[in-house]
Parts: sequence; structure tokens; C-alpha cells
Amino acid sequence: MHSSAVLLIEFGSIILGLGLLGRFAARFRLSPIPLYLLAGLAFGEGGLLPLGASEEFVAIGAEIGVILLLLMLGLEYTASDLVSNLKAHYPAGLVDCALNALPGAAAALLLGWGPVAAVVLAGVTWISSSGVIAKVLGDLGRVGNRETPVILSVLVLEDLAMAVYLPIVTALVAGVGLAAGSVTLAIALGMAGLVLFAAVRYGRLISRFVSSDDPEKLLLVVLGLTILVAGVAQQLQVSAAVGAFLVGIALSGEAAEGAHTLLSPLRDLFAAVFFVFFGLHTDPASIPPVLLPALALAVVTAATKIATGYWAARRAGISVRGRWRTGGALVARGEFSIVIAGLAVTAGIEPSLGPLATAYVLILVVLGPLTARYTEPLATWWTRRRSPGPPTAERAPEVRRETPVGD
Repeated sequence: MHSSAVLLIEFGSIILGLGLLGRFAARFRLSPIPLYLLAGLAFGEGGLLPLGASEEFVAIGAEIGVILLLLMLGLEYTASDLVSNLKAHYPAGLVDCALNALPGAAAALLLGWGPVAAVVLAGVTWISSSGVIAKVLGDLGRVGNRETPVILSVLVLEDLAMAVYLPIVTALVAGVGLAAGSVTLAIALGMAGLVLFAAVRYGRLISRFVSSDDPEKLLLVVLGLTILVAGVAQQLQVSAAVGAFLVGIALSGEAAEGAHTLLSPLRDLFAAVFFVFFGLHTDPASIPPVLLPALALAVVTAATKIATGYWAARRAGISVRGRWRTGGALVARGEFSIVIAGLAVTAGIEPSLGPLATAYVLILVVLGPLTARYTEPLATWWTRRRSPGPPTAERAPEVRRETPVGD
């Protein structure tokens, strides 16, 4: 009874604290992710007030948070949208991967962490935060801008790449051999292909089966199906997150809209618990030694993300100012960088990887909204400063034409 009471007190305090932090962030139009990570650091090992009884319960909530994050991401897209985006914008996805994954891999190798950590850190620096970027676009009133479809196409390609990348990382951090890893990847690709085929061909039937006019029944069926498929996927060493993402893709129409409305509050709750859980497993004393590498990596990958957005928007025929806005909007990293780093932290791959990922995300989740707002004005100011202005009377006096004699 005593341990149960302590668990309820601790977990209730966490939820209450997260709610207050969320309200504080909303008042200043900030992303709450940095505050959630800082709360985890405060209550973890080496923090101000380490938790005891509720840590295991928080771990389960964090796993549900990852599943709901990927489910809600899948609900945003239909299978036909993913296929059309892949055909139309795959060059932008390749440029995005090359410019933003390679710095993370290079940093891990330079720090002497080995190839597995290099693959993990490549994903941390590669994937932008869809949640933070969507909120920033809404706050800035840019949802209807011409460059917004380009931003969304880059995010869609990153999310689709997660279905392939996460099984690879899961196999690597589990320490399986080449043969077992190849089997895992083949299973993941087979599952993704099967789900995409079923969603394109039988999406209406699947959604009709799941759909219900009763919100309670719809919630139970979608949530139960998602957790079941995520568990089966994890049993196959594919990744629970990928399984949840595929369930979201398979649903469309009224079922997807209803599930999105019902699950959004749950997603926000358990996602917040996930960020706290990640912070709990990071010793605050381990962050200062990796702060400079994290800052350097953040500066480099902010520049490469801006270059990615500029190139993608230029390819789509967007104006110069829109290209800078596209690049600035893509800088933020957040939930998926922490999801990827969390796989390595749980497996104990590299002790410094978790602190570096935490510091890196903290920097870019704060810097991202600033680059989204100010990259285009700064680029415009710099261009005007560098280029000569229109001719003036002092620099280019008017040439007076003389009348020839005799005319």
C-alpha cells in the first residue's frame, strides 16, 4: 500500500508539473520539449530529486508515448500521398539525408564512438521535428505559403525513411549479426510494402472495419490494434514505432480523422512522459563535457538543413525569399531525434551519446523557431548590403545630349 501511494504521488506530481510547464511554454509560444527534457534531468539520477517508485511506470508510459507519436504521424498521410511524394520529391530526400546525416556520423567517428553510434547519431542529426515545425508554421501564419508544400514533402520523406531506418538501428543496437540484421530489414521492408499495398488497394475497407460512430469504441479499437501491431513488430525485432506508423498509414477517411481527434490528447500526455523518461536516464553532470561538440554539431547541421530547404525550394520553383524561409523552417530537431537516441541509450551503446543528443536537441528545438522566423529577413538584409543599390544622381549623373551645330 505504501509503495502504491508513493507511486501515485510521484506520477501525479510529474503529470501536474508537465501541465504547468506546457502552459508556461504556450504563454511564450515556445515548444515545451526543452522544458520536458529539463524536468527529466531534474528528477533523474544526479538531479535535484531522483524518483524511486514510479520510474518503471514512467518507462511503460514512455514506450506508449513513442507508439502514439508514430501512430499520429501515420494518420497524417495516406498511402497514395506517400507514394506520390516519394516519386516527385525523392531527390530532395536524398540531398536531405546526405547533408544532414553525414555530419552526425562523422562526429561520432571523430569522437571515437564506433560505427554503431555513428549510424545512430546520423539519424539524430538527420530527422527534423514535424511537431515543432508544424506549430511554428501555424504561429507564423505560413500554412498557406507557396513554400509550405515543399517543407511538408521533405518531412514526409523523412518520416517514410524512418520505416526503413528504425529497423536497421534496432538490429544494430541489439548486436545481431549481418545475417540476422538482413532478415530484420527484409521483414521491415516486407511489412511496409504489404501495408502500403493494402492501404492503397483496400484502405476504404480497413477504415470501414475500424470506423465507428461511438467515440469510445473507435478509441478502443484503434488503440488496441496499434499496441497489438507494435508488440508484434517488436517481437520480430522490427521496432514497435514502425508498426504503429504503418497502422496509421493504413487508416484513412473518417476513421483517421476520428482517431486523430480522440488520440491527440493521449499522444501529448504520453509524449511528454517520454521526454521526461529520456531526461531521467541522462545524468546532468554528463552534459557539460559534450556541450561544445553538441553546439558545434548544432551549428553545422542547422546550416546544412537551411541548405537542404533552399535547394528543395529552388528545385520546386519557389522565389528566393521563399527558399530561405523553407530552409529556416526545417532546422528544428525534437521528438524523433530523442526516439532514435533512446534506442541506443536503452541498449547501452555509448554512455555519452544520450547527453550529447539531449544537449543537441535542446539547442536546436530552441534555435529552430528563431531560424524559421529570421533566416529570410537576415538573408534579405545581407543581400541588399552586399549588392549595389540603384544608381543615384551623385554616382551616375544624367548625361546631357548636346544639339549638333547646324541643325
